[in-house]
Amino acid sequence: MSCHCQLSDVGYCVEKVPIFNGLSGEELREIAAITTAKFYDKGEMIYSAGDPGNRLFVIHSGQVKIVRFSPAGREQVIRILEPGQFMGELSLFNAVPRSDYAEAVKASTLCMIQGDKLKELVTAYPSVAIKIMEELSRRLQQAEQLIEEINLHSVEQRLAQALLEMADDKHEVLLKMTKGDFASQLGMSQETLSRKLSSFQEEQLIQLKGHRKIIIADLERLAALMR
Repeated sequence: MSCHCQLSDVGYCVEKVPIFNGLSGEELREIAAITTAKFYDKGEMIYSAGDPGNRLFVIHSGQVKIVRFSPAGREQVIRILEPGQFMGELSLFNAVPRSDYAEAVKASTLCMIQGDKLKELVTAYPSVAIKIMEELSRRLQQAEQLIEEINLHSVEQRLAQALLEMADDKHEVLLKMTKGDFASQLGMSQETLSRKLSSFQEEQLIQLKGHRKIIIADLERLAALMR
């Protein structure tokens, strides 16, 4: 179901998006006027490889994963997007067909801006274009880092580094995705991830609590795996 975004109890559909930070209420109204919202059920495909790349999608609520598939059908999770993040930014530069797939991990509401409207938007508000470029640079850096980690680091090292980066100040990790998606992001199978997590637990490096919670029991020894 689609609708034009409007003011509600949670504010504008685009209000929470970092790329629109700094715009006035009137400017946000202009953006809302050219934005369409659509709801997707959990597991529903938002777009597929080969679809026209002529829209910017902003996650208003829920969670979306971006994936690609190998010729053998193996899924590779590129990134997990949450409220305030966006995808389809290449519509700003060229309406090329999609090269990946976007799936709603949870029931999600997405805001959509057509590519031609987006170009008008960044012409009117250059700060929006700068923030999009900053996000693209961040994603490129993450992609390069992942390639380096897969080529240079062992499975144990990649897992240790991910856990250390995701841990909060209490040395706890709460996965915001399934273990299958987490494994795919790290460039390993879910079976390999499960074996390594069990091994880390046996070595008393971590404690597994339920399906999503991981407690780092020995921070120094876990960090030592990276040396």
